[in-house]
Amino acid sequence: MHGVRNWLLGVAGVVLIIAGGIWSLQGFGVIGGSFMSGDSIWAIIGPIVTVIGLGMAFAGLRRRRPT
Repeated sequence: MHGVRNWLLGVAGVVLIIAGGIWSLQGFGVIGGSFMSGDSIWAIIGPIVTVIGLGMAFAGLRRRRPT
């Protein structure tokens, strides 16, 4: 059961990393064509979501020792 939970946590973390990266790039104006482009709030939210995703991915990919 821990394997499935860790796998789902890892996948959710990767999704947040990708979303946070895209939001960051849009907030900094690197990616255009969206209401988020050039909006400084997304330049703040994006890196925060990316860091949360990194933590989730790390926790999901971490191997647990058998007890």
